[in-house]
Amino acid sequence: MDFKQFLQVLRRHWLGVVLMFLLSVGAASGISLAQTPTYESTAKVFLSVNTRNATDASAVSYFLTTRAQSYASLAKSAELAERVIEVLDLDMTPAQLSSRISTEVVEETSLITITVSDEDPYDAQKIADVVTNELQVYTEELETVGGGGEPQVAVHITDPPEYNGTPVSPNWAINLLAGGLIGLLIGLALAVSRELLDRTVRTADHIAEVTDAPVLVSIGFDSDIRQAPLLTDLSGFAARTEAFRLLRTNLQFIDIDHHARVLVVTSAVPGEGKTMTSTNLAVALAQTGRTVLIIDADLRRPRVAAMLGVDPAIGLTTALVGKTDIEDAIQVHDPSGLHVLASGAKPPNPTEILQSRVTRDLILRLRQSYDMIIIDAPPLLPVADASVLTTIADGAVLVVRHGQTTRDQVAEALNRLSQIGGKVYGIVVNMVAKRSIGSYYYYYYEETAPADSASRRKEKASPQAKGSRRL
Repeated sequence: MDFKQFLQVLRRHWLGVVLMFLLSVGAASGISLAQTPTYESTAKVFLSVNTRNATDASAVSYFLTTRAQSYASLAKSAELAERVIEVLDLDMTPAQLSSRISTEVVEETSLITITVSDEDPYDAQKIADVVTNELQVYTEELETVGGGGEPQVAVHITDPPEYNGTPVSPNWAINLLAGGLIGLLIGLALAVSRELLDRTVRTADHIAEVTDAPVLVSIGFDSDIRQAPLLTDLSGFAARTEAFRLLRTNLQFIDIDHHARVLVVTSAVPGEGKTMTSTNLAVALAQTGRTVLIIDADLRRPRVAAMLGVDPAIGLTTALVGKTDIEDAIQVHDPSGLHVLASGAKPPNPTEILQSRVTRDLILRLRQSYDMIIIDAPPLLPVADASVLTTIADGAVLVVRHGQTTRDQVAEALNRLSQIGGKVYGIVVNMVAKRSIGSYYYYYYEETAPADSASRRKEKASPQAKGSRRL
C-alpha cells in the first residue's frame, strides 16, 4: 500500500479513526479521574568531608562520590524507615515507606535529592522533613570512628522540604496525549486492516482482479432515487442522466462488428440496482428515437412495471400461455416512448418457462421488430434464470454495487455466465459514493444549469440542441 492508497483508506474510514481517537481520550480521562492524586515534597542534602581526618586528601572527590551513592541508598533503607515510622507513629511497614522515598545523586557532586510522595501534600512534606533529619543523625552515627570524635562525613540540609499542593500524578496532559496517540494508532491499524480484509468492489482495480470486462460506467449514489427513479423525472443536467448517456454510448462501441440488439441486465445478488439500471438504460436508448423494448423477465420479483407505471398483470407470462397476443401485451411508457413488456402473472416454475422453446421463439420474433431489447433478469447467484436468458440474448451487462458486492460474488457470477458461453459486455458499478467516483476512472458533470420550463422549450425548439442530445 503506497501513500496515495493510504490517504484513500483514511478518506473512507476517517470516521472510525476519529471515533477510536475520541474513545481512547475518553478512556484516558476516566483512568485519570479514577486515580488518587499523589503529591511530592523534595529536600536536598550535601555531603562534606573532614579532610583533617581523611587518610588521603587527594582522594576526597572519589571518596565523596562513593559516599553519596551509599547514602542515597541509605535514605531508602529499612533501618531509616523504621526510625521515621517511630518518630511520626505512621501506620505502615518500613517497606511501604521505603517505596515512597526516591533519591538521586546529582552527577559529579555530593548533592543528594530526596523526594517523598504521599496522597496528602502535608504528610509528604512532614515525612520528607523527618527523613532528612534522621539521615543526618544516622550518618553521624555511622561516620563517627571508634564511637567518639567528629564524624568523617557530615550531612548538611541545604534545601529543606517544602509544601507542594500541585499533584504530580495523575498527569492529565501526558495521559491524554498517550491515550490520543494510542487511539489514533489503533484507529489507523483498524482502518488499514478493514481495507486489506475488505473484499467488496471499491475501485476499477478490484474489478480487474476478477475479469477483463470493462467498467462501462459508474453511477453515483443519489439520495433522491426513490422520489425520482427514472431519467424522465430528472433534468437534462443531472449527474445520473449523464451517467446513463455515457452507458448508452459505451455500449455502442463495445462490439462494432456484431451490434448487440438483445441485452440481458443482471447482477450477482439482489439489492444491487439492476432493475433501476436496466429500466433507465432502456429509457436513455428510447430517448435517441430508437424503437426500444424492455422485458421484465424477473418473474420472481418483478419491478419494471411499477417503476414505469404500467399494468403488471399483462405481460410476458400471459403472452407465453396464449391468454394475450404479444402486440396487446406490450405497453408504452408515454414520457419516453419506451415499449414495455411486463412480467405478467407470477408462475410457479419461472426457470422452466424462461428456458422453454416458446420463450426463445418469442424473443427471436421481437428481435426483428425492435432496434434494441433490454431484458431485466434476476440475479445470477440465487437462481439460474439469468443464465438461461443470456443464452438467448447477444450478451449481458453485470451490475455490481459499490462497497457491497464482493469480488468473490462478481467472480462467481461471471463464472456462471462463462459456463454457458454467455458474453459479458461490461460492468456497471452502481451506487458509488461521490468521493469514490474517480476510482473507476470516470467523471461526469454535476448539474450546473437550471432545468426550468423555458430552457426545455428552447431545447425542443432548437434542432441543434436536439441533435446534440442524441448519441
